[in-house]
Amino acid sequence: MKSDSRNARWRRGSDGGRLPGFDRTRYKARNTVGRAINKINQFRAVATRYDKHGYVSIGNVTATALRI
Repeated sequence: MKSDSRNARWRRGSDGGRLPGFDRTRYKARNTVGRAINKINQFRAVATRYDKHGYVSIGNVTATALRI
């Protein structure tokens, strides 16, 4: 990485874009988890969250995961 790019990121702080310590395998796992959550949220019972009790919500998520 160029030194001026590194210094520019350092100056801009959290607005500096991609972090210099990018880990490809960790990002790949994060992408997989995100896709799985989005797939589960395609089901209306999970996405709307109208359930009154936690055990019903967990049951809906489990049934959805089994169906997928």
